[in-house]
Amino acid sequence: MNLILMVWRQDGPDVAGRLQRIEAKEITPEMSFLEMLDVVNERLTLAGERPIAFDHDCREGICGSCGVVINGVPHGPRPGTTTCQLNMRQFRDGQTIVIEPYRAKPFPVLRDLIVDRSALDRIIAAGGYISASTGSAPDGNAMLVAKPKADAAMDAAACIGCGACVAACPNASAVLFVGAKISHLGLLPQGQPERWTRALDMVAAMDKEGFGPCTNVTECAAVCPKEIDINVIARMNRDRIGAIFLVARRSLQADTM
Repeated sequence: MNLILMVWRQDGPDVAGRLQRIEAKEITPEMSFLEMLDVVNERLTLAGERPIAFDHDCREGICGSCGVVINGVPHGPRPGTTTCQLNMRQFRDGQTIVIEPYRAKPFPVLRDLIVDRSALDRIIAAGGYISASTGSAPDGNAMLVAKPKADAAMDAAACIGCGACVAACPNASAVLFVGAKISHLGLLPQGQPERWTRALDMVAAMDKEGFGPCTNVTECAAVCPKEIDINVIARMNRDRIGAIFLVARRSLQADTM
């Protein structure tokens, strides 16, 4: 396969970027998208040119660091697939492929296709934890969990925090990510002690980072490589509203004492 790449090149966060035309020749359909970029980078290096900077780590669809926008779609054209697991057979010989970084104010471009997604880490730090004691693993049957809740919690926990939902949303909203993190802990008994404060603190941290509001466009769920259900957003909103009422009731009780 011979392809034409239009790749976003940007030397730093304070430097204007541009699309650069790069030819990718003799690409095999069995290559992953990142392997294709590896081949292109090797050829650029041998030609004395700067290679394309892009994020990657596990290359197994687990870490979430590989995400880029391919022809306008985060992670590319194949649903439920991360960039690192996208094969070149999804493209045709002679096709032009536009490769860009995630576009969102909370994700500043560091270089080329690499963006700073530490805003998601700060949201997790605000409430994505439980207060269970450390030590040896408890018996698996010591705390019973209803199967529907266990299944829903595991589905939400599949979120890898790649940020594709933010990149796809016209408002750059992170509610699918935050909803998944709130849901997978809030559905389990171990997550109940912090359930209400978690919802308030993580939503507040999301707003502080500058992510936009949700307007139910649902592009986030459409591009999620782990196919997180949009219902996690509803659960996030329910927990947040419940927390607001709980705080108000406690305040009222304190005033009447």
